Amino acid sequence: MGRLVLLRHGESQWNLENRFTGWVDVPLSPRGIQEAKNAGEKLRGFAFDRAFTSVLTRANETLRLALETIGQSGIPVEKDKALNERMYGELQGLNKAETAKKYGDDQVKIWRRSYDVRPPGGESLKDTAERVLPYYERKIKPYVLNGETILIAAHGNSLRALVMELEQLSKEQVLELNIPTGAPLLYELDQTGKVLRHRYL
Repeated sequence: MGRLVLLRHGESQWNLENRFTGWVDVPLSPRGIQEAKNAGEKLRGFAFDRAFTSVLTRANETLRLALETIGQSGIPVEKDKALNERMYGELQGLNKAETAKKYGDDQVKIWRRSYDVRPPGGESLKDTAERVLPYYERKIKPYVLNGETILIAAHGNSLRALVMELEQLSKEQVLELNIPTGAPLLYELDQTGKVLRHRYL
């Protein structure tokens, strides 16, 4: 049985400021740093074989702090932009509340949560899935099928795309899916890659 732990980065400075972040490389907030360390505490007892993360600082730092907390800084780590957050295009840097006032709550919810609607100049969740899932199938899943314990530190939407696939969620179900910052999500998979059980730690 393979084990896969998904960890959304801790709160970033722009999460704190309620701004669309996307590919803008912002650091963790002080609370985000603490969330990453707390995630590490929840991961005590796991012996990770390797880890994967995006190329963005907030995910890298979350992974580093979590692994430091459990004394596993020496494991192999692969960084790839395939795991980056969804690119929010013209919304990047804008305050979410102000954007909702301008375009309406319903439109902003569709941009943020729907499967195949792109924000202006940005990626939909479908677009994000089209880079996350091939990377998972090619680079990560073989280790899981081999019975390894893997940690992925990434972002709300790159992880939503992966969860949608793992749990076989519909476009309607994924609309309501939100992955909290700094909360490790454990999946146990059989030798075919089928999810046996999953839970937040």
